[in-house]
Amino acid sequence: MLAYLDEFLLIAIAHFFAVASPGPDFALVLKQSVQQGRANALWTSAGVALGILVHVTYCLFGVAILLAQSEAAFNVLKYVAGAYLAYMGLQALQAQANTNSVAQPQHTAHIESNFMALRRGFLVNALNPKATLFFLSLFTLVISADTPSYVQAIYGGYMAIATWLWFSFLSVMLTKDTVRAFFHKAGHWFDRGIGVILIALAIRVVI
Repeated sequence: MLAYLDEFLLIAIAHFFAVASPGPDFALVLKQSVQQGRANALWTSAGVALGILVHVTYCLFGVAILLAQSEAAFNVLKYVAGAYLAYMGLQALQAQANTNSVAQPQHTAHIESNFMALRRGFLVNALNPKATLFFLSLFTLVISADTPSYVQAIYGGYMAIATWLWFSFLSVMLTKDTVRAFFHKAGHWFDRGIGVILIALAIRVVI
């Protein structure tokens, strides 16, 4: 593995900037932290990490190249991803003010199950065309064709774990008592703002 250390460091740096940049994953974890609370946000983060494995898998099998060469297939992916983001954005726009006297997650009457949170995070990442392009570039431009498949799989595993740790960290920070107390008062406006951002991301993905 030491022979691939330089390559791994390039991948780790590129992945860090990609995962830390604002995008659908970040907006989703932010929204779930505010609306649903820490446990839901952590499961959502795990779903985002599992979505990474989808991109890694099809890159290892060369499907990403076929996807990039097929405009029709890529357009279908864009439209499905855009529709899903827009759907979540419209849901967030319907957020109502919290009238409870104790700070707690928004919409407590509609707390999602862990599976729903996991699925939501998974779908947002797995359907993200930006992630498709990122991993295609990574596996064709950064990772050498001579790098063994098992080493490339280790790279993918690292990126999934790093993604999970990053968004889990955000979930914990965004659901601290002081932050939740603030959102208890004005969280519905924040939810609606996130809704606008998700719809804007949906339009950007499609265009």
